[in-house]
Amino acid sequence: MTDDTIVALSSGHLPSGVAVIRISGSACRDVSQNLISGLPAPRQAALKSICNPLNNEELDRGLVIWFPGPHSFTGEDCVELQLHGGRAVVNAVLNSLCEFETVRLAEPGEFSRRAFENGKLDLTEIEGIADLVSSETEAQRKQALAQSRGDSRETYEGWRKRLIHMRALIEAELDFSEEEDIPEEISKEGFDQVLELRNEIQFHLSDNRTGEIIRDGFKIALMGKPNAGKSSLLNALAKRDVAIVTHEAGTTRDVLDVHLDIDGYAVILSDTAGIRESDNIVEAEGIKRAEIRGSEADLVIWLKDINDTDNIPELEYENVIIVNSKDDDSCVSNELSISVESKNGLDRLLLEIKKYLDQKLGTQDTNLISRMRYRTALEECVNHLDFVLDQNLLDIELKAETLRHASDCIGRITGKIDVEDLLDVIFSEFCVGK
Repeated sequence: MTDDTIVALSSGHLPSGVAVIRISGSACRDVSQNLISGLPAPRQAALKSICNPLNNEELDRGLVIWFPGPHSFTGEDCVELQLHGGRAVVNAVLNSLCEFETVRLAEPGEFSRRAFENGKLDLTEIEGIADLVSSETEAQRKQALAQSRGDSRETYEGWRKRLIHMRALIEAELDFSEEEDIPEEISKEGFDQVLELRNEIQFHLSDNRTGEIIRDGFKIALMGKPNAGKSSLLNALAKRDVAIVTHEAGTTRDVLDVHLDIDGYAVILSDTAGIRESDNIVEAEGIKRAEIRGSEADLVIWLKDINDTDNIPELEYENVIIVNSKDDDSCVSNELSISVESKNGLDRLLLEIKKYLDQKLGTQDTNLISRMRYRTALEECVNHLDFVLDQNLLDIELKAETLRHASDCIGRITGKIDVEDLLDVIFSEFCVGK
């Protein structure tokens, strides 16, 4: 870890009412005292003049908070300056700070990385903070907040410690191999615990990807024949003109995504090319992409023009809502019918979508698997535990070593072991100043 002291704007885009500049590192105290007339008491805000140390010119007046390490976000000495959020003000203060030889601007995610390296947070908590900053819906906020406060860490670290204990019990059979009675009792207890934990992790995995969908968005694909009203419905649900709508069939050639908040859930609504046989190279590629998007979607809404007498093709998608479109008259049938022109049936369609959202995502559990890397590590862990539980395998030493690999899988989630290759990827997703 570098000895540089880092600085950055930690608040949002400028201009703003208030701008927060964060300073962290070994020279933090000395540098800050050169800009202000004495640091306040730890963790107490004080109104101070912030001055250019070269000529003592006042740059701004604002609140200063001093966090001596290790009792700070990064675990290092840290100062936060709360200034007026003008670009000129912020630039002047940052430029003055960077005049010091040991001070430089922070890289994206560098404050959080230092918090991780100093043992203040584990990787799941840090990724929870990143998700909290970028959350746009209520469900995303709740899940990210739970993860950032350590709910996932407690679960995964608890499993890892249990695996280490199980390994110790099984290895005791080797250590006490010459003792009577002890080995069999000890190793049996260990294997019983392995089976119990294996089932716990497998249950955690059988979540239908709920956490990942809450984080990344519930995918809905609008599909159907050309000119079935898909683009018109996209515009109606988005409540703005996103897609081009014409009477000419085949206007949509590529997938067009719109991000919506429906009942507190993030939804990615995709307008797709109309499905039909086509010799046009561009349209054929659009149809191919539409079919791929349908296969990846959590829900397909298949639109059928109410005046179209052709049968609906056999649909192999897992979750499908069939909707009659362009029903400008009544929408009183038992079938789901809509008219974008008259607004008929749109509320009923939204209720159907919300029903699918509740079925898929409606859970009070916020301790969910939110990233694919967690899922991959847990699945690998279960495979190791299945190997340990194999009755045909009699080599105790090999089973103990396999338990070590299983615990390492959990350790990679929280950042306890073997994560150097992951760190640059994880922290590069952060904004500067976080």
